[in-house]
Amino acid sequence: MPLEPPNLDDRTFADLFAEARSLIPRYAPEWTNHNDSDPGITLLQLFSWLTEQTVYRLNRVPDRNYLKFLQLLGIQTRPARPARVDVTFTLARPDADAFVIVPKGTQVATAGGDVPPVVFETGQALVALGARLAAVQVFDAYAYSDATTANGIAGQDFAPFGAHAHEGAALLLGFSSPLPFVDQSIDLACYAQPRSSGHPGLHCDTDQLVEPPPPAELAYEFWDGAHWETLGLEADGTRAFSRDGHLVLVGPGTAASKATIGAVGTALYWLRVRLVTSRYEVAPRLSAVRTNTIAAVAAQTAADEVLGGSDGTPAQGPFRLGNRPVLERDEPLALTRTDGTPVTVASLQLEVDEGGGFEPWQEVADFVASGPDDPHYVLDHTTGQVTFGDGRTGRIPVANPANPSSNIVARSYSYGGGKGTNVGAGTVTTLRTFAEGVKSATNFAPALGGADEETVDDAKRRAPAMLAARDRAVTADDFVTLALATPQVVVRRAQALPLYHPEFPDVPVPGVVSVIVVPDGDGPAPLPSDVTLRAVCRHLNAHRLVTNELYVLPPTYRSVLVTAEIVARPDADLASLRRALAGRIAEYFHPLTGGADGTGWPFGGTIYYSTLCRVLLDVPGVDRIRDNQLTVTLDRRVQPFCRDVEIGVGRLIASEPPDLRVSYS
Repeated sequence: MPLEPPNLDDRTFADLFAEARSLIPRYAPEWTNHNDSDPGITLLQLFSWLTEQTVYRLNRVPDRNYLKFLQLLGIQTRPARPARVDVTFTLARPDADAFVIVPKGTQVATAGGDVPPVVFETGQALVALGARLAAVQVFDAYAYSDATTANGIAGQDFAPFGAHAHEGAALLLGFSSPLPFVDQSIDLACYAQPRSSGHPGLHCDTDQLVEPPPPAELAYEFWDGAHWETLGLEADGTRAFSRDGHLVLVGPGTAASKATIGAVGTALYWLRVRLVTSRYEVAPRLSAVRTNTIAAVAAQTAADEVLGGSDGTPAQGPFRLGNRPVLERDEPLALTRTDGTPVTVASLQLEVDEGGGFEPWQEVADFVASGPDDPHYVLDHTTGQVTFGDGRTGRIPVANPANPSSNIVARSYSYGGGKGTNVGAGTVTTLRTFAEGVKSATNFAPALGGADEETVDDAKRRAPAMLAARDRAVTADDFVTLALATPQVVVRRAQALPLYHPEFPDVPVPGVVSVIVVPDGDGPAPLPSDVTLRAVCRHLNAHRLVTNELYVLPPTYRSVLVTAEIVARPDADLASLRRALAGRIAEYFHPLTGGADGTGWPFGGTIYYSTLCRVLLDVPGVDRIRDNQLTVTLDRRVQPFCRDVEIGVGRLIASEPPDLRVSYS
């Protein structure tokens, strides 16, 4: 299709002249002669003609110039982001008598087929546990119940301390092994079942400064054949099972003995997590406890890649990485040059040999603050291009006669990402890296967080908001703009609610700002993780006013069920039409792709009865709605017939499968 340049200003000479003449009474009320014979009117006509010529030339500005303007303003398209997933490894032998280590950087991929495989890489090493988690049971302070089945089936959950979390309740984990129990660290990945309303949100003034105390005091124990003995704790990332995380315990070794305990009739090694003091508002629930599980990211690591050699001249190159987009590290790497200068590696570890050996250089956003001797470089994460200074702002790498063509080396960086890395559960199963003692791998949950590179059109739409915000959060629009720009996480939509306090929703509270964030996701009601909420909190804390009290919240969804009787056209297929109607309703109410403009259902947007009827009538094959029988059920309460439905300030909609009756007459 032909490329049509944007019309930046469509005003004609007549429009410009009329606008200028209409301002005369405001700025020059004594000017009363507006006829063409007046010299002032002649000047206005001249200026209008000149302005029209300027507007005409502006509308001829090509996209390249537009992009250059964005670059001058420091606005670049955001690179792709990788999905993340937890991978569970299965050992080849249950009687392994030595540590089985899954190395850092182990690669696991999807099967591929018609599309290239998606490769995931572990970010740290895992010391695997040979003993198998064979049983899970709950002691609610009165009786035992077996939760092994609920722990092993997706979609089920259980209460680790019973329905009421009484003090003295306990979660018991039974391990099967033909060998004595291990004395190594036991890493348990625990997945908390979120409340129906999702994460309660974060108070950025306190939650980001000091980690709040866990809502319970727990004791960790093992069975020695006669008593429950104390077990060492290395880390509890779950905050007493209140969120997803890893619980790391010290293995009891040969002190543990097999026994038959509670509702499980098999002799196993038993570990116990006992509830000593409870401050839970709601008893926690877990969807799974798994061993040998570690996080992986949809990225690959490149190492020791030669970019070329420096000739000592300004503007040399270009030097370009062989793989892109370049991803940021989860944790920056701290290095030190031989002269004592610290270097922080946020993405690319670039080293240059100027004759005295390879030394790391510092990545910077630009050379504005760089001196002539500063070893700085600029990296375009999307294109992989590396740029050095010109000798005035930023140092020029010295030519190395002993290594003229390869003294610039990309020592290490990660690349990958894209929305296509959001693969489903049970698909990451192919081991691409050999790990001794490991038989197989899988992911029990889907990979989330992947996003494609930002388009130029999206960058153009974002640019005015970024310029208006000027890197500080003052207005509600500023908070939205900066929340959407949070690095390392994907925030698709955001809404700022001034004067809204989550604990006092019906009372305006001065100084309070609540920011609702919606992540990228394919489900009907995407909810941000704790990681996403904390990332947004950290980002906004760096830009907001000190006098603001800031909360970052997940969206609150209102359940909507549409019931209707549809009369189909004679040539329509009833089954296909019913599927099309259900899909259109789900699409219309979706928080990311719904609404009238397809950008997501508006926060707090009212459901207009007439508009909803028109949405159904516009589906091909629909003749009419029988007797206008269309009802909306909001949170299981049927709304008044033929009335608009308000969902509340800041709320979104989670559409339920509609109840549709489709017939020919």
